[in-house]
Amino acid sequence: MARQEDKFYNRRIRTSHFSTVISITLVLFMLGLLGLLLLHTKKLSDYAKENIGFSIMIKEGIREAEIMALLKKLDTEEFVKSTEYIPKEKAAIQLKKELGEDFIGFLGYNPLLPTIDLRLKADYANLTSVNNIEKKLLANPEVKEVFYQKNLLEMVNQNMERISLLILGFSSVLMIISIALINNTIRLSVYSRRFVIRTMQLVGATRSFIRRPFIRNGIIDGFISAIVAIGLLMVVMSFLFQEIPELIQMVDLKLYVALIITVLIIGILISWFCTWLSVRRYLRMKTDELYT
Repeated sequence: MARQEDKFYNRRIRTSHFSTVISITLVLFMLGLLGLLLLHTKKLSDYAKENIGFSIMIKEGIREAEIMALLKKLDTEEFVKSTEYIPKEKAAIQLKKELGEDFIGFLGYNPLLPTIDLRLKADYANLTSVNNIEKKLLANPEVKEVFYQKNLLEMVNQNMERISLLILGFSSVLMIISIALINNTIRLSVYSRRFVIRTMQLVGATRSFIRRPFIRNGIIDGFISAIVAIGLLMVVMSFLFQEIPELIQMVDLKLYVALIITVLIIGILISWFCTWLSVRRYLRMKTDELYT
C-alpha cells in the first residue's frame, strides 16, 4: 500500500515538473518571439531610413576630377552610408528606360545634370539632421541643388515612432503577464508538495535546507524551459529565413546571441525567484491553512 502511495506521489511530482516546464517554455517562447519582432522592427526601421537619401545635382561645367574629389570628401563624412556618382549620360539612359521615349532625340541635347546619390546612416535620417546636412552639402561650390523626399522622411519617422511605442507597451504588458503566469504555475507545483514541506519542518529541518531542493529544481525547470524555448525560436527563425530570404541580410549575429542569452537568463531568474516566493509562503503557513 505504501509502495502504491509512493508511486502515486512520484507520478504527481513528475507531472507537476512536466506541466511547469511546458508552461514556462510557452511563456519564454512568446517573449522570444516578441524579442525577434523588436530586433527586426529596428532593422526594418534602419533599412527604410537608409534608403531615403539625397540626390545632389552638380553644376554644369564642373570637371570630372572635381566631382570625384567631392565624392571622396562625402565618403569621409560620418553621416554618409554610401554614395554613387551618376554621370549625365547614365542618367539619360535611366530616364529613357523609365519614359520609354528618346527625349534626347526629341530635344536635340541632354538636359540632365550629373548627380551623386547619397544614402544616410539611419541615426541621421531625421528632419533636424537632414536640414543641417542639406545646408552643409549646398555649401560646396560644385553643388547646384539638393533634392530629397521630405514628406517620405517625415512619414517613415512618425510611423516608426508609433510602431516602437506600440511594441514597447505590448512588451511591458506581456512581461507582467508572463511573470504572473510563471509564478502561478510554480506556486501550483509547490502547492502539490506543501505537506512535504510541513513534514520536513516537523522533523527539525531548517528553512534554508527545505528551500534548497525546491529552488534547485526550479532553476533546472527554468533552464530546461529556456533551452526548449530557444530551440523553438531557432525553428521559427529557420522557417522565416526560408520564406523571406531578404531577412538574412538583416541578421546581426551579436543581437541574436544576446536574445538567446536573455531568454536563458529570464527563464532561470524568474523560475528561481517565483520558487523562492512560493516556498517561503508555505514555510510560514500554519498547519490548518495547508488544507485550504
